[in-house]
Amino acid sequence: MLQATNILFLSQKTLIITMDEFDYKILECLKSDARMSYQRVSEKVGLSISSVGRRIHSMETKNVIEGYTVKINENKLGFTFPVFVFVRLEKQRAENFAYFEKKIKIFPEVVECWLMTGSQDYLLKIITEDVKEFERFLTEKLTTIAGVSSVDSSVPLR
Repeated sequence: MLQATNILFLSQKTLIITMDEFDYKILECLKSDARMSYQRVSEKVGLSISSVGRRIHSMETKNVIEGYTVKINENKLGFTFPVFVFVRLEKQRAENFAYFEKKIKIFPEVVECWLMTGSQDYLLKIITEDVKEFERFLTEKLTTIAGVSSVDSSVPLR
C-alpha cells in the first residue's frame, strides 16, 4: 500500500513540473540573459509574446524559476584570487552544520558554501584580493570557527 502511495505522489509531483522543449528553450534564453525581454525570447523560441509570458509566469509560480540574479565580475572590484576550500568538521551533526553555516555567512570572502557528501563536509568558494588576504582569511577567520577540524584549499587555474 505504501509503495502505491509513493508512486502516486511521484506521478503528481512530475505532473506539476512537466515541461516541453519550448519551456527549456525559454530557460536557456533566461540563463544567458535574465533581463531578456519577452519579445526577444519569443523571437528566439518561436512562440507568441503572450505565450512566453504565461510560460515564464507558470515556471515562476512552480518555483522552476526561483529568482533572477546579477553576475558580478569580482576582478573589476579587485578580487582576483579565487580559492576553493574543503572544510571538515569535528562532528557531523545537524547542530554543528547549522552553527558553521551561521558563522560562515558573516564573511564577505565566502561567495558560495555547499554542504557536501564524501570525506569533506563543505566546499567553499572564497574570493580575496591576493594570496596574503586569503592567508589572513584562513588563519584569522575560517580556522577560528569552533568545530572546524581541517581545511584543504585549491586554487583554480582557469
